[in-house]
Amino acid sequence: MRPLQEKIIAYEHVLPQINPEEEVRRSIDFLKDYLKANSFLKTYVLGISGGQDSTLAGKLCQMAIAEMRAETDDNSYQFIAVRLPYGVQTDAQDAAGAVAFQKPDQDLIVNIKPAVDALVTSLHEAGQEITDFNKGNIKARERMVVQYAIAGANNGAVVGTDHAAENFSGFYTKYGDGAADLTPLFRLDKRQGKQMLKFLNCPEHLYHKAPTADLEEEQPGLPDEKALGVSYHDIDNYLEGQTVADEAAEKIEALWRKSEHKRHLPVTVFDDFYR
Repeated sequence: MRPLQEKIIAYEHVLPQINPEEEVRRSIDFLKDYLKANSFLKTYVLGISGGQDSTLAGKLCQMAIAEMRAETDDNSYQFIAVRLPYGVQTDAQDAAGAVAFQKPDQDLIVNIKPAVDALVTSLHEAGQEITDFNKGNIKARERMVVQYAIAGANNGAVVGTDHAAENFSGFYTKYGDGAADLTPLFRLDKRQGKQMLKFLNCPEHLYHKAPTADLEEEQPGLPDEKALGVSYHDIDNYLEGQTVADEAAEKIEALWRKSEHKRHLPVTVFDDFYR
């Protein structure tokens, strides 16, 4: 195993293989324990895109909330799924399918386009040129603003979908989808998330579709693997401690080094960040 590979695996806590049933239970217990430790919280809020990660995280949230209600006789516990399209979502049918699979207590749809466009217009008026890529990050951050607003109105916490195959590369927006109160998928790679969804009897098309952040208007539906420059197959193999081709390993390790700043927020004078 490559020296940096050992460090990355240890940081991400990825197992070489999982028992899907045990990992489902582990995530549900984690979500329940967080609520028990913070008794003022009654709600989980999660943005639903129709992709693998939010589909899995949302199902786990609903299962945890259902158990909390049953165990406490407190019917104020709830899971709120919120769809956050920018205008018309091209895969809206998948987002609807994810919600149907999850069966949340509330299913909200909030169109972020007016807010994003108003902000971009104001920035232009202030003399700031906003690239398409930058606007994509604004969309991701606006989605998190909405989720925290809903959480604030419902004694809630925001659940994130970050997992090992994204976290190692920083493949998320700072203070956008990278901002959340807790991340029940941390430790899992893409392959393992699929195994858990299969165990949960999720419709296969929701986790077999090509992953995409779909934030850029000039490159709509840009596949994650194209943006990353390496396949999830290689990423998962690397994170599970397997040998991958040198070219793939070098790309993975370059992504890890480049995104270090995203995994250490915020930096203070007491952090030996640059060592």
